[in-house]
Amino acid sequence: MNTTLPTKLLAFVLSLMLPAVAAAQTSAAADDYHRRGLAKEAKGDHDGAIAEYNRAIADFNRAIELDPKLAIFYSNRGLAKEAKGDHDGAIADYNRAIELDPKQARAYMNRGFAKEAKGDHDGAITDFNRANELDPKLAIFYSNRGLAKEAKGDHDGAIADYNRAIELDPKEPRDYINRGFAKQAKGDLDGAIADYNRAIEVDPKQPKAYMNRGFAKEAKGDLDGAIADYNRAIELDPEVAAADYHNRGISKEGKGDHDGAIADYTRAIELNPEFAEGAYSNRGFAKQAKGDLDGAIADFNRAIELDPTGDIFYSDRGLAKQAKGDLDGTIADYNRAIELCPKQPRAYVNRGFAKQAKGDLDGAIADYNRAVELATTIDGDPPKLATFCVCGTIADYNRAIELDPKQPRVYINRGFAKQANGDVDGAIADYDRALELAAKLAKP
Repeated sequence: MNTTLPTKLLAFVLSLMLPAVAAAQTSAAADDYHRRGLAKEAKGDHDGAIAEYNRAIADFNRAIELDPKLAIFYSNRGLAKEAKGDHDGAIADYNRAIELDPKQARAYMNRGFAKEAKGDHDGAITDFNRANELDPKLAIFYSNRGLAKEAKGDHDGAIADYNRAIELDPKEPRDYINRGFAKQAKGDLDGAIADYNRAIEVDPKQPKAYMNRGFAKEAKGDLDGAIADYNRAIELDPEVAAADYHNRGISKEGKGDHDGAIADYTRAIELNPEFAEGAYSNRGFAKQAKGDLDGAIADFNRAIELDPTGDIFYSDRGLAKQAKGDLDGTIADYNRAIELCPKQPRAYVNRGFAKQAKGDLDGAIADYNRAVELATTIDGDPPKLATFCVCGTIADYNRAIELDPKQPRVYINRGFAKQANGDVDGAIADYDRALELAAKLAKP
Protein backbone atom coordinates (compact mmCIF):
# COMPACT_ATOMS: atom_id res chain seq x y z
CA MET A 1 0.00 0.00 0.00
CA ASN A 2 1.40 3.36 -1.01
CA THR A 3 1.39 5.65 2.08
CA THR A 4 2.91 8.69 0.40
CA LEU A 5 0.65 11.72 -0.01
CA PRO A 6 -0.45 12.56 -3.53
CA THR A 7 1.55 15.43 -4.99
CA LYS A 8 -1.38 17.88 -5.00
CA LEU A 9 -2.33 17.04 -1.39
CA LEU A 10 1.30 17.44 -0.28
CA ALA A 11 1.49 20.81 -1.96
CA PHE A 12 -1.72 21.84 -0.19
CA VAL A 13 -0.37 20.77 3.23
CA LEU A 14 2.89 22.61 2.59
CA SER A 15 0.94 25.73 1.58
CA LEU A 16 -0.68 25.64 5.02
CA MET A 17 2.56 24.98 6.89
CA LEU A 18 4.95 27.36 5.14
CA PRO A 19 3.40 30.62 6.43
CA ALA A 20 3.50 29.29 9.98
CA VAL A 21 7.10 28.15 9.54
CA ALA A 22 8.04 31.48 7.98
CA ALA A 23 6.26 33.33 10.79
CA ALA A 24 8.12 31.30 13.42
CA GLN A 25 11.46 31.96 11.70
CA THR A 26 10.69 35.68 11.40
CA SER A 27 9.68 35.79 15.07
CA ALA A 28 12.91 34.06 16.07
CA ALA A 29 14.91 36.66 14.16
CA ALA A 30 12.91 39.41 15.89
CA ASP A 31 13.65 37.82 19.28
CA ASP A 32 17.33 37.97 18.40
CA TYR A 33 17.12 41.69 17.59
CA HIS A 34 15.26 42.25 20.85
CA ARG A 35 17.95 40.44 22.86
CA ARG A 36 20.67 42.39 21.09
CA GLY A 37 18.82 45.60 21.91
CA LEU A 38 18.66 44.70 25.59
CA ALA A 39 22.39 43.93 25.58
CA LYS A 40 23.20 47.30 24.01
CA GLU A 41 20.88 49.04 26.47
CA ALA A 42 22.73 47.40 29.37
CA LYS A 43 26.01 48.76 27.96
CA GLY A 44 24.59 52.28 27.74
CA ASP A 45 24.28 52.27 23.94
CA HIS A 46 20.74 53.66 23.83
CA ASP A 47 20.78 54.61 20.15
CA GLY A 48 22.03 51.18 19.16
CA ALA A 49 19.43 49.55 21.38
CA ILE A 50 16.58 51.50 19.79
CA ALA A 51 17.80 50.52 16.33
CA GLU A 52 17.67 46.84 17.35
CA TYR A 53 14.20 47.25 18.88
CA ASN A 54 12.99 48.84 15.64
CA ARG A 55 14.30 45.86 13.67
CA ALA A 56 12.62 43.51 16.16
CA ILE A 57 9.28 45.30 15.81
CA ALA A 58 9.51 45.20 12.01
CA ASP A 59 10.08 41.43 12.12
CA PHE A 60 7.27 40.88 14.63
CA ASN A 61 4.99 42.89 12.32
CA ARG A 62 5.89 40.51 9.51
CA ALA A 63 5.36 37.43 11.71
CA ILE A 64 1.90 38.70 12.70
CA GLU A 65 1.00 39.27 9.05
CA LEU A 66 1.94 35.65 8.33
CA ASP A 67 0.15 34.24 11.40
CA PRO A 68 -2.14 36.83 13.06
CA LYS A 69 -3.69 34.35 15.50
CA LEU A 70 -0.57 33.48 17.51
CA ALA A 71 -0.63 35.30 20.86
CA ILE A 72 3.11 34.97 21.52
CA PHE A 73 3.95 37.22 18.56
CA TYR A 74 1.90 40.06 20.05
CA SER A 75 3.46 39.49 23.47
CA ASN A 76 6.96 39.61 22.04
CA ARG A 77 6.24 42.69 19.95
CA GLY A 78 4.87 44.29 23.13
CA LEU A 79 8.17 43.59 24.87
CA ALA A 80 10.09 45.31 22.06
CA LYS A 81 7.77 48.32 22.18
CA GLU A 82 8.07 48.46 25.96
CA ALA A 83 11.87 48.44 25.66
CA LYS A 84 11.55 51.52 23.43
CA GLY A 85 9.38 53.26 26.00
CA ASP A 86 6.18 52.90 23.95
CA HIS A 87 4.02 51.83 26.90
CA ASP A 88 0.68 52.41 25.14
CA GLY A 89 1.77 50.41 22.10
CA ALA A 90 2.99 47.62 24.37
CA ILE A 91 -0.29 47.52 26.30
CA ALA A 92 -2.24 47.32 23.04
CA ASP A 93 -0.17 44.28 22.01
CA TYR A 94 -0.58 42.60 25.38
CA ASN A 95 -4.33 43.22 25.17
CA ARG A 96 -4.42 41.39 21.83
CA ALA A 97 -2.26 38.55 23.16
CA ILE A 98 -4.67 38.11 26.10
CA GLU A 99 -7.67 38.12 23.75
CA LEU A 100 -6.08 35.31 21.75
CA ASP A 101 -4.87 33.38 24.80
CA PRO A 102 -6.55 34.49 28.06
CA LYS A 103 -4.46 32.03 30.09
CA GLN A 104 -1.08 33.41 29.08
CA ALA A 105 0.23 34.48 32.51
CA ARG A 106 3.27 36.30 31.15
CA ALA A 107 1.10 38.54 28.99
CA TYR A 108 -0.66 39.77 32.15
CA MET A 109 2.70 40.20 33.87
CA ASN A 110 4.15 42.21 30.99
CA ARG A 111 1.02 44.34 30.71
CA GLY A 112 1.35 44.99 34.43
CA PHE A 113 4.94 46.17 33.84
CA ALA A 114 3.77 48.60 31.16
CA LYS A 115 0.97 49.94 33.36
CA GLU A 116 3.41 50.34 36.24
CA ALA A 117 5.73 52.34 33.98
CA LYS A 118 2.80 54.66 33.22
CA GLY A 119 2.09 55.15 36.93
CA ASP A 120 -1.05 53.00 36.93
CA HIS A 121 -0.14 51.08 40.09
CA ASP A 122 -3.65 49.73 40.69
CA GLY A 123 -3.95 48.47 37.12
CA ALA A 124 -0.54 46.87 37.41
CA ILE A 125 -1.47 45.11 40.65
CA THR A 126 -4.67 43.78 39.04
CA ASP A 127 -2.64 42.29 36.19
CA PHE A 128 -0.05 40.82 38.56
CA ASN A 129 -2.87 39.30 40.61
CA ARG A 130 -4.22 37.60 37.47
CA ALA A 131 -0.75 36.36 36.54
CA ASN A 132 -0.41 34.88 40.04
CA GLU A 133 -3.78 33.15 39.73
CA LEU A 134 -2.75 31.56 36.43
CA ASP A 135 0.70 30.49 37.67
CA PRO A 136 0.97 30.74 41.48
CA LYS A 137 4.35 29.03 41.60
CA LEU A 138 6.31 31.62 39.64
CA ALA A 139 8.31 33.88 41.95
CA ILE A 140 8.68 36.76 39.52
CA PHE A 141 4.95 37.45 39.59
CA TYR A 142 5.12 38.10 43.35
CA SER A 143 8.28 40.18 42.87
CA ASN A 144 6.57 42.41 40.34
CA ARG A 145 3.44 42.84 42.43
CA GLY A 146 5.67 43.75 45.36
CA LEU A 147 7.26 46.52 43.29
CA ALA A 148 3.83 47.91 42.39
CA LYS A 149 2.73 47.85 46.03
CA GLU A 150 5.97 49.53 47.07
CA ALA A 151 5.35 52.28 44.51
CA LYS A 152 1.97 52.88 46.18
CA GLY A 153 3.63 53.15 49.59
CA ASP A 154 2.27 49.79 50.77
CA HIS A 155 5.55 48.64 52.34
CA ASP A 156 3.98 45.81 54.33
CA GLY A 157 2.16 44.44 51.31
CA ALA A 158 5.35 44.65 49.28
CA ILE A 159 7.34 42.82 51.96
CA ALA A 160 4.71 40.05 52.06
CA ASP A 161 5.06 39.57 48.30
CA TYR A 162 8.85 39.55 48.46
CA ASN A 163 8.66 36.97 51.26
CA ARG A 164 6.61 34.70 49.00
CA ALA A 165 8.96 35.24 46.06
CA ILE A 166 11.91 34.29 48.28
CA GLU A 167 10.11 31.16 49.45
CA LEU A 168 9.64 30.12 45.82
CA ASP A 169 13.13 31.12 44.67
CA PRO A 170 15.57 31.72 47.56
CA LYS A 171 18.53 32.11 45.17
CA GLU A 172 17.24 35.26 43.48
CA PRO A 173 19.14 38.31 44.86
CA ARG A 174 16.65 40.82 43.41
CA ASP A 175 13.97 39.93 45.95
CA TYR A 176 16.30 40.40 48.91
CA ILE A 177 17.34 43.78 47.52
CA ASN A 178 13.73 44.86 47.00
CA ARG A 179 12.65 43.60 50.41
CA GLY A 180 15.58 45.45 51.96
CA PHE A 181 14.46 48.65 50.23
CA ALA A 182 10.92 48.23 51.60
CA LYS A 183 12.26 47.63 55.10
CA GLN A 184 14.49 50.68 54.78
CA ALA A 185 11.46 52.77 53.77
CA LYS A 186 9.80 51.63 57.01
CA GLY A 187 12.84 52.70 59.03
CA ASP A 188 14.04 49.14 59.70
CA LEU A 189 17.68 49.81 58.80
CA ASP A 190 19.05 46.68 60.46
CA GLY A 191 16.52 44.47 58.68
CA ALA A 192 17.36 46.20 55.39
CA ILE A 193 21.09 45.66 55.87
CA ALA A 194 20.46 41.98 56.67
CA ASP A 195 18.60 41.61 53.37
CA TYR A 196 21.33 43.37 51.41
CA ASN A 197 23.88 41.09 53.11
CA ARG A 198 21.88 38.07 51.98
CA ALA A 199 21.65 39.37 48.42
CA ILE A 200 25.43 39.77 48.36
CA GLU A 201 25.88 36.23 49.72
CA VAL A 202 23.71 34.90 46.90
CA ASP A 203 25.44 37.02 44.26
CA PRO A 204 28.54 39.01 45.31
CA LYS A 205 28.47 40.96 42.04
CA GLN A 206 25.20 42.83 42.60
CA PRO A 207 26.07 46.56 42.53
CA LYS A 208 22.59 47.60 43.64
CA ALA A 209 22.90 45.54 46.82
CA TYR A 210 26.10 47.38 47.75
CA MET A 211 24.63 50.75 46.82
CA ASN A 212 21.49 50.23 48.91
CA ARG A 213 23.47 48.82 51.83
CA GLY A 214 25.71 51.87 51.67
CA PHE A 215 22.64 54.09 51.82
CA ALA A 216 21.35 52.23 54.88
CA LYS A 217 24.73 52.42 56.60
CA GLU A 218 24.88 56.13 55.88
CA ALA A 219 21.45 56.56 57.49
CA LYS A 220 22.83 54.79 60.58
CA GLY A 221 25.82 57.16 60.68
CA ASP A 222 28.35 54.58 59.50
CA LEU A 223 29.93 56.82 56.86
CA ASP A 224 33.09 54.74 56.42
CA GLY A 225 31.02 51.58 55.90
CA ALA A 226 28.82 53.45 53.45
CA ILE A 227 31.80 54.71 51.44
CA ALA A 228 33.26 51.18 51.31
CA ASP A 229 29.97 49.87 49.88
CA TYR A 230 29.74 52.67 47.32
CA ASN A 231 33.34 51.94 46.30
CA ARG A 232 32.43 48.31 45.65
CA ALA A 233 29.29 49.24 43.72
CA ILE A 234 31.35 51.53 41.49
CA GLU A 235 33.97 48.82 40.94
CA LEU A 236 31.27 46.44 39.78
CA ASP A 237 29.52 48.92 37.49
CA PRO A 238 31.75 51.95 36.82
CA GLU A 239 29.97 53.27 33.74
CA VAL A 240 26.39 53.40 34.96
CA ALA A 241 27.03 54.19 38.60
CA ALA A 242 25.87 57.82 38.77
CA ALA A 243 23.81 57.11 41.91
CA ASP A 244 26.78 55.39 43.54
CA TYR A 245 29.06 58.38 42.97
CA HIS A 246 26.31 60.71 44.17
CA ASN A 247 25.72 58.73 47.36
CA ARG A 248 29.43 58.34 48.03
CA GLY A 249 29.75 62.09 47.65
CA ILE A 250 27.10 62.60 50.34
CA SER A 251 29.02 60.31 52.71
CA LYS A 252 32.31 62.09 52.00
CA GLU A 253 30.62 65.43 52.59
CA GLY A 254 29.34 64.10 55.90
CA LYS A 255 32.95 63.39 56.87
CA GLY A 256 34.04 66.90 55.87
CA ASP A 257 35.85 65.75 52.72
CA HIS A 258 34.53 68.53 50.48
CA ASP A 259 37.03 67.96 47.66
CA GLY A 260 36.28 64.23 47.56
CA ALA A 261 32.55 64.96 47.57
CA ILE A 262 32.87 67.48 44.72
CA ALA A 263 34.83 64.96 42.64
CA ASP A 264 32.11 62.34 43.14
CA TYR A 265 29.26 64.73 42.34
CA THR A 266 31.11 65.81 39.20
CA ARG A 267 31.46 62.21 38.07
CA ALA A 268 27.76 61.58 38.73
CA ILE A 269 26.92 64.59 36.56
CA GLU A 270 29.19 63.35 33.76
CA LEU A 271 27.47 59.96 33.77
CA ASN A 272 23.93 61.31 33.82
CA PRO A 273 23.88 65.05 32.99
CA GLU A 274 20.16 65.38 32.26
CA PHE A 275 18.97 63.87 35.54
CA ALA A 276 21.60 65.27 37.86
CA GLU A 277 19.75 68.04 39.68
CA GLY A 278 20.51 66.41 43.04
CA ALA A 279 24.21 66.11 42.19
CA TYR A 280 24.39 69.76 41.13
CA SER A 281 22.65 70.84 44.33
CA ASN A 282 24.90 68.76 46.57
CA ARG A 283 28.01 69.87 44.69
CA GLY A 284 26.86 73.45 45.23
CA PHE A 285 26.52 72.74 48.94
CA ALA A 286 30.07 71.32 49.05
CA LYS A 287 31.44 74.32 47.15
CA GLN A 288 29.67 76.63 49.58
CA ALA A 289 31.30 74.80 52.48
CA LYS A 290 34.67 75.53 50.84
CA GLY A 291 33.81 79.23 50.45
CA ASP A 292 33.23 79.08 46.67
CA LEU A 293 29.91 80.93 46.77
CA ASP A 294 29.81 81.83 43.06
CA GLY A 295 30.49 78.20 42.11
CA ALA A 296 27.79 77.10 44.53
CA ILE A 297 25.21 79.50 43.08
CA ALA A 298 26.08 78.35 39.55
CA ASP A 299 25.38 74.75 40.58
CA PHE A 300 22.11 75.67 42.27
CA ASN A 301 21.10 77.57 39.12
CA ARG A 302 21.71 74.44 37.05
CA ALA A 303 19.73 72.29 39.49
CA ILE A 304 16.81 74.71 39.17
CA GLU A 305 17.04 74.63 35.36
CA LEU A 306 16.75 70.84 35.47
CA ASP A 307 13.95 70.85 38.06
CA PRO A 308 12.23 74.24 38.50
CA THR A 309 9.82 72.73 41.05
CA GLY A 310 12.52 71.62 43.53
CA ASP A 311 11.97 73.81 46.59
CA ILE A 312 15.19 72.62 48.23
CA PHE A 313 17.26 74.04 45.36
CA TYR A 314 15.86 77.53 45.95
CA SER A 315 16.49 77.17 49.68
CA ASP A 316 20.08 76.11 49.07
CA ARG A 317 20.68 78.97 46.64
CA GLY A 318 19.16 81.33 49.18
CA LEU A 319 21.75 80.25 51.75
CA ALA A 320 24.58 80.94 49.31
CA LYS A 321 23.17 84.35 48.41
CA GLN A 322 22.80 85.16 52.11
CA ALA A 323 26.46 84.27 52.65
CA LYS A 324 27.34 86.73 49.87
CA GLY A 325 25.25 89.44 51.54
CA ASP A 326 22.53 89.45 48.86
CA LEU A 327 19.62 89.60 51.30
CA ASP A 328 17.00 90.58 48.74
CA GLY A 329 18.02 87.68 46.51
CA THR A 330 17.95 85.43 49.55
CA ILE A 331 14.41 86.41 50.50
CA ALA A 332 13.25 86.00 46.88
CA ASP A 333 14.60 82.44 46.82
CA TYR A 334 12.94 81.53 50.12
CA ASN A 335 9.69 83.07 48.90
CA ARG A 336 9.81 80.73 45.92
CA ALA A 337 10.75 77.74 48.09
CA ILE A 338 7.77 78.47 50.34
CA GLU A 339 5.43 78.81 47.33
CA LEU A 340 6.53 75.36 46.17
CA CYS A 341 6.46 73.78 49.64
CA PRO A 342 4.56 75.94 52.14
CA LYS A 343 4.96 73.48 55.01
CA GLN A 344 8.76 73.43 55.19
CA PRO A 345 9.83 74.98 58.54
CA ARG A 346 13.47 75.46 57.53
CA ALA A 347 12.59 77.86 54.69
CA TYR A 348 10.71 80.11 57.13
CA VAL A 349 13.64 80.02 59.55
CA ASN A 350 16.14 81.00 56.88
CA ARG A 351 13.89 83.72 55.48
CA GLY A 352 13.54 84.97 59.04
CA PHE A 353 17.35 85.19 59.33
CA ALA A 354 17.48 87.30 56.15
CA LYS A 355 14.67 89.58 57.29
CA GLN A 356 16.35 89.98 60.68
CA ALA A 357 19.61 90.92 58.98
CA LYS A 358 17.72 93.61 57.01
CA GLY A 359 16.24 94.99 60.22
CA ASP A 360 12.73 93.67 59.60
CA LEU A 361 12.30 92.19 63.08
CA ASP A 362 8.52 91.90 62.88
CA GLY A 363 8.78 89.98 59.62
CA ALA A 364 11.50 87.78 61.09
CA ILE A 365 9.47 86.97 64.21
CA ALA A 366 6.44 86.13 62.04
CA ASP A 367 8.56 83.68 60.05
CA TYR A 368 10.04 82.10 63.18
CA ASN A 369 6.56 81.74 64.66
CA ARG A 370 5.37 79.99 61.50
CA ALA A 371 8.37 77.68 61.60
CA VAL A 372 7.60 76.73 65.19
CA GLU A 373 3.95 76.04 64.30
CA LEU A 374 4.94 73.81 61.40
CA ALA A 375 7.63 71.97 63.34
CA THR A 376 5.17 71.27 66.13
CA THR A 377 2.47 69.92 63.81
CA ILE A 378 4.64 68.19 61.18
CA ASP A 379 7.98 67.12 62.55
CA GLY A 380 6.83 65.93 65.96
CA ASP A 381 10.44 66.36 67.06
CA PRO A 382 10.59 69.09 69.73
CA PRO A 383 14.42 69.42 69.85
CA LYS A 384 14.34 70.83 66.33
CA LEU A 385 12.37 73.79 67.67
CA ALA A 386 15.44 74.98 69.53
CA THR A 387 17.09 76.19 66.35
CA PHE A 388 14.05 78.35 65.52
CA CYS A 389 14.28 80.43 68.71
CA VAL A 390 16.79 82.94 67.39
CA CYS A 391 15.04 86.28 67.73
CA GLY A 392 13.11 85.98 70.93
CA THR A 393 13.00 86.90 74.58
CA ILE A 394 15.07 85.31 77.33
CA ALA A 395 12.03 83.12 78.01
CA ASP A 396 12.20 81.88 74.39
CA TYR A 397 15.86 81.02 74.73
CA ASN A 398 15.22 79.28 78.06
CA ARG A 399 12.61 77.11 76.34
CA ALA A 400 14.94 76.44 73.42
CA ILE A 401 17.65 75.25 75.81
CA GLU A 402 15.16 72.98 77.59
CA LEU A 403 14.36 71.39 74.25
CA ASP A 404 17.99 71.05 73.14
CA PRO A 405 20.68 71.96 75.69
CA LYS A 406 23.56 71.32 73.27
CA GLN A 407 23.02 74.18 70.80
CA PRO A 408 25.85 76.74 71.22
CA ARG A 409 24.07 79.41 69.17
CA VAL A 410 21.09 79.53 71.53
CA TYR A 411 23.36 80.25 74.50
CA ILE A 412 25.01 83.03 72.48
CA ASN A 413 21.63 84.55 71.65
CA ARG A 414 20.50 84.34 75.28
CA GLY A 415 23.78 85.96 76.24
CA PHE A 416 23.05 88.85 73.87
CA ALA A 417 19.59 89.25 75.40
CA LYS A 418 20.96 89.19 78.97
CA GLN A 419 23.67 91.67 78.06
CA ALA A 420 21.08 94.01 76.54
CA ASN A 421 19.17 93.82 79.84
CA GLY A 422 22.27 94.71 81.87
CA ASP A 423 22.91 91.15 83.18
CA VAL A 424 26.58 91.04 82.20
CA ASP A 425 27.48 88.14 84.50
CA GLY A 426 24.62 86.04 83.14
CA ALA A 427 25.69 86.89 79.59
CA ILE A 428 29.30 85.83 80.26
CA ALA A 429 28.09 82.54 81.73
CA ASP A 430 26.10 81.85 78.56
CA TYR A 431 29.04 82.75 76.32
CA ASP A 432 31.27 80.40 78.34
CA ARG A 433 28.75 77.58 77.91
CA ALA A 434 28.53 78.22 74.18
CA LEU A 435 32.33 77.98 73.91
CA GLU A 436 32.36 74.69 75.84
CA LEU A 437 29.74 73.18 73.54
CA ALA A 438 31.43 74.49 70.38
CA ALA A 439 34.74 72.96 71.48
CA LYS A 440 33.06 69.58 72.01
CA LEU A 441 31.37 69.72 68.63
CA ALA A 442 34.67 70.58 66.94
CA LYS A 443 36.35 67.40 68.20
CA PRO A 444 36.53 64.58 65.61
